[in-house]
Amino acid sequence: MTTNFKPMDLLAVMLLVFLSSFTAAGTKENSTPAPEATAAEAGLSFRDIPYLDKSFIDVAPGYRKDALVVGELGVDGGNKGMIVELAREIANGDHGKFDSMLIAHKGKLLFESYYLRGRINLPHPQASATKAYTGLALGRAIQLGYLTMADLDRPLVSFLKELNPKNFVKGAERITLNHALTMRGGLLISEDKWKKVEENPDALKGQGLVQALLEQSGPITLESQRFEYGNFNPDLVMQVIEAVVPGTAEDFIKNEFLNKLGITNYAWSTNPNSGLPQAGSRASMTSRDMVKLGTLAMNKGKWNGEQLLPEAFISKAIDRLVDTSDEEFHYGGKDTFNQGYGYFWWSADMRHGDKSYFSSSAQGGYGQQIILLKELDLQVVFTGHDNDTNYLQIVAERILPAFVQ
Repeated sequence: MTTNFKPMDLLAVMLLVFLSSFTAAGTKENSTPAPEATAAEAGLSFRDIPYLDKSFIDVAPGYRKDALVVGELGVDGGNKGMIVELAREIANGDHGKFDSMLIAHKGKLLFESYYLRGRINLPHPQASATKAYTGLALGRAIQLGYLTMADLDRPLVSFLKELNPKNFVKGAERITLNHALTMRGGLLISEDKWKKVEENPDALKGQGLVQALLEQSGPITLESQRFEYGNFNPDLVMQVIEAVVPGTAEDFIKNEFLNKLGITNYAWSTNPNSGLPQAGSRASMTSRDMVKLGTLAMNKGKWNGEQLLPEAFISKAIDRLVDTSDEEFHYGGKDTFNQGYGYFWWSADMRHGDKSYFSSSAQGGYGQQIILLKELDLQVVFTGHDNDTNYLQIVAERILPAFVQ
């Protein structure tokens, strides 16, 4: 059978093909590949990384064989126009010094963007977000049977067999892993006294760090065990990891935790006092690997169907176990309230209209954020180098509305 096309029919077909091609090409704001650090840039300190000539905005992230499932913004969820508008404002510098913004929804990475010092293959300094990763590493030790959930309420010193309790301050046995994970260890050491302790660095190696802390602190009391951010609590948790796992904490974090997620391009500095991995800061991760860590938490400790961390541990980690008050709200604004803390994860409610949504976040100074909104199955990752930006408020005001149906 022969079909005869009229000129107008042929023109319509050609126009349809053109529009289809235009639509496919239009899924990316940027037709170039995501920016990658050169070998020379990878060897620089973060502060020396040159700014990108042009920001990269992608509403259909590419598959990179990194186990992340990818999708397309606006097709697999979210309001494309709202998010792209925000990304363009970030690119223009309207919201501070961002290095990346990534958004995952219902298990798919739907949006990926890089600015200034952001590179898809360059581990970004994480600052205090490292604390959240230390907590997750402890959860991995529980999953593998080196600890139990009940152990979280045992005296922390019971795991550290090299300590000599003879000169411990009163109440040292009150500190549990649960206290340390929620920043309520209760150690009271003045800055001047600690500087004096550091004059003998050899005495602080290994468990010597904890020995010094428990000898030099004021008494550990119900009153002293109030929420106080930092205060050596992450170091106490890392000491327990080192004590209970086979080999070293460094090898355990690498082989039994990060490698299980396919995270191999990272850095994690060593504490100059104890010789253990830094527990409270100084890890570096790529933005995509931050999405993996957030996905692990979002999926109740599962990764690719394997239970890497106990569901009960993750439930506590990203919950509001401690109310920290809104007096000093980290990166919040008019639509964020009820700030709290779990196991090294912050929490806050986000207001949209007459409804509020509970959020959990790993937070690092100057913009390192993994923000989870479980009710929406929504994850937002930021990296940056600006401590004056209200990252949580941006999520509440600009990103959350784009995913509310």
